[in-house]
Amino acid sequence: MPLVAGIDSSTQSCKVVIRDAETGKLVRQGRASHPDGTEVHPDAWWTALQQAIEEAGGLDDVAAASVAGQQHGMVVLDETGAVVRPALLWNDTRSAGAAADLIDDLGGGDVGRQAWVDAVGIVPVASFTLTKLRWLARTEPENAARVAAVCLPHDWLTWKLSGARGLDALRTDRSDASGTLYWSAATDQYRPDLLELGFGRRIVTPEVLGPTGIAGHLPNGAPLGPGAGDNAAAGLGAGAATGDVVVSIGTSGTVFVASDVAPNDPTGTVAGFADTTGRFLPIVVTLNAARVLDAASKLLGVDHDELSRLALSAPAGADGLVLIPYLEGERTPNRPNATGAVHGLTLRTSDPAHLARAAVEGMLCALADGLDALVQNGAAANRIVLVGGGARSEAVRRIAPALFGLPVLVPPPGEYVADGAARQAAWVAIGGDAPPAWSAEPPEVYEDTSVPLIRGQYAAARDAVIDRTDR
Repeated sequence: MPLVAGIDSSTQSCKVVIRDAETGKLVRQGRASHPDGTEVHPDAWWTALQQAIEEAGGLDDVAAASVAGQQHGMVVLDETGAVVRPALLWNDTRSAGAAADLIDDLGGGDVGRQAWVDAVGIVPVASFTLTKLRWLARTEPENAARVAAVCLPHDWLTWKLSGARGLDALRTDRSDASGTLYWSAATDQYRPDLLELGFGRRIVTPEVLGPTGIAGHLPNGAPLGPGAGDNAAAGLGAGAATGDVVVSIGTSGTVFVASDVAPNDPTGTVAGFADTTGRFLPIVVTLNAARVLDAASKLLGVDHDELSRLALSAPAGADGLVLIPYLEGERTPNRPNATGAVHGLTLRTSDPAHLARAAVEGMLCALADGLDALVQNGAAANRIVLVGGGARSEAVRRIAPALFGLPVLVPPPGEYVADGAARQAAWVAIGGDAPPAWSAEPPEVYEDTSVPLIRGQYAAARDAVIDRTDR
């Protein structure tokens, strides 16, 4: 019974799962927290990883391991491999101005956006790595001068696990590279000219491996898989089939589907990422997801179970009360300086139940907008696979089908990003043309053919939100 390890280094924590490579059965697991904030020193991730590995019983007996992680985070290294400064995470919006400048650099407006889509499949927003490099070059020139290499969180952790020290040993995968703005999923090639455009000079970038490439070895000699960005790993871990749109409600909200065709969306709503199997992963990402529920629970002074009960006790559409969930700015739509808003507050709607319902519906409407964008860009959408911490809310599960207009499947709670990394590790260990087909418990299925007026109410309120530049 060979064992494999899957690691998920997310924004909030590090999870390690040890699974049977052939069946996927969970053998043991561990977890450790990450510090809060949008700027974190990578050493904190390494410390958490060691703690999670220890809690999971170590990696001495695994036949392979793989690391998945939060995407886009800027990890910059000097020529000795030392970290130059704390990493800027995907949800750090200080580089919004740099993103706008990069669009202007390629012609500005619709011309500039289309040029970026043609080049790398995505339009610059503050989340992506190159915008952070542009910010670094302009804001911290002394630190920028020390930078010899740039990598992403999962790349760095894989490199550390391998015991490598040279920058030439940095490795990554297609899914994570596709979210940097200087690698194209359509051509499977870096664009060093765009890296130079953003940062001012060319620096070392990780070698991009295929689905079963070997990024290094653990101390016991077991191979390290190429790893993945968290969304691509979640799709692999959830076992999404053709036509399954995965909606993940975690710190961020993501809506994505595996595709044989790269999208071409000059609005930037749909990003043309890559998946873990050699295909593409059209994706829409929001900054605000499960934390909208956290904020509503805190505001009402209730736990998540009570928030769910309150939401389900209010009518669909919350009698016109609409919550726009831009609590930390927003990535999709690109409004990095926007704030949240509540519309339709009346004496009738001024109670906990209506506000709870509006919070759940507002969060889901933002994700439903993402589903619309995927479909408009040619994605097949037959059903929704709902994962992430937010999927544990009964209100979310029951309200989601009405807003998405599709059946919603909710797999049993699990660490799907770590599971996806483990499944990739099993593919590396066992070999074959495809990842092993692990058995899974049947999902819960939720259906609702009605689509309440909240989508229209939400759209009107959404379009009234102003992106405040003076924030």
